[in-house]
Amino acid sequence: MRKLYIYLLTSALVSIVVLGWLIDIFSEQTLEVDDNFGWQSTLASGVAKQTARQPVSLRADYIAALSDDYGLAISYKQGDTLAVPSELKEQMLTGKGLILEDQQGFYLLKTNHALLPDYLELRLDKPADQQDNDAILTLLFYTGVCTFMWFILSPLAKRLSVLTEAAKQFASGNLSARIATDKFTYIKDVELTFNRMASQIDKLLAENKLLASSLSHDIRTPVACLRFGLDAALDEKDIHQVHSILNRMEKDLDQMEDMLASYLSFATLEQKAHLLNFESTDATSYFVSLIEQVAPKLKNAGLRIDYEIEPHLDIYADLHWLARAVTNLLSNASDFATQTVLVRVVSDGLVIQVHVEDDGPGIAPQNWHKVFSPFFQEQSHRNRAGKSYGLGLAIVAKVVDWHHGKASVSQSDTLGGAKFTLTLPCKAK
Repeated sequence: MRKLYIYLLTSALVSIVVLGWLIDIFSEQTLEVDDNFGWQSTLASGVAKQTARQPVSLRADYIAALSDDYGLAISYKQGDTLAVPSELKEQMLTGKGLILEDQQGFYLLKTNHALLPDYLELRLDKPADQQDNDAILTLLFYTGVCTFMWFILSPLAKRLSVLTEAAKQFASGNLSARIATDKFTYIKDVELTFNRMASQIDKLLAENKLLASSLSHDIRTPVACLRFGLDAALDEKDIHQVHSILNRMEKDLDQMEDMLASYLSFATLEQKAHLLNFESTDATSYFVSLIEQVAPKLKNAGLRIDYEIEPHLDIYADLHWLARAVTNLLSNASDFATQTVLVRVVSDGLVIQVHVEDDGPGIAPQNWHKVFSPFFQEQSHRNRAGKSYGLGLAIVAKVVDWHHGKASVSQSDTLGGAKFTLTLPCKAK
């Protein structure tokens, strides 16, 4: 918005200065003051000659008498009362004299060598046509300013109407309403912010719907098991069998608690986006520490982990949440890998790419665009833990989105399994 304020202020100032300059030039060309007061100049010259013939002590009274007798606004002035440059004073000796202007009109200053340094001042009324010209020029000035500002503000008004229409459509339920940005718009930041807000709201509503439907679907199985177990326990006479049924019911409750905890954790994840704390750190030490955190799990699964990290590379991110995303990928790789997991971190100066690859069964290409959606799981294979609810990769995608990056999946050329890639922007220098 600061750009808009500066642009409008600059436009207003430029329009006022340019129009004022043009009108001044026009008025100077159209105003011929000397021609308008020719006879007054001749009159003043004659009066100056008559005054010069009078004694110095009587000159002021002589001019005052002429002013009263002929109704002229003429007066006798001492030379030291006139504060003008010497070049202008010399014009008073010319035939036309020196004509000056103030808010009330004009006044003619006339003298001769006999009167110097004193002079005569004849007050002149502004001609009617000159007054009309002043009014016309004033009207033209304000009309020009209004026209210029309309030319500047009309695109802004148009873009605001587009923004208003998009907001109305979005409020009426059309969640796909977006603003097609224009490179000539003054409020591009506002339009982009609206689009991001609309996309975020659309995404949140879609996730909430998906969360509700998935939760209602997935929770039916443990609830049904609990219902059958309770009925069986009530009908069972053998106390040992009752204890066995209760143990199975406890496992169903544990599964339900895990499910609810995962769902609630994901549902509240977006509330933590504004709490990001970006820091810069050495990429090698950072990713090595993350690999060491998941090393016990990989070791228990009989897996080997290799890593290739570009040296002398700094990464700028929220280190806590980025660690959450990377460990989710490593945990996912350990669930499906058969022997090896590979971590590679490279940069081209603009972005940093974090690759996590495994030698497992991989992901079908037709599902590559689905794997980061909440609750998605391929039906062809399940992980070893059996407690996945399809939220780990969704959290990865959300964390990368917070960092204005991108998460993608493909097939590993090195190991043949899945290859997950996090693309993060480098810190601006």
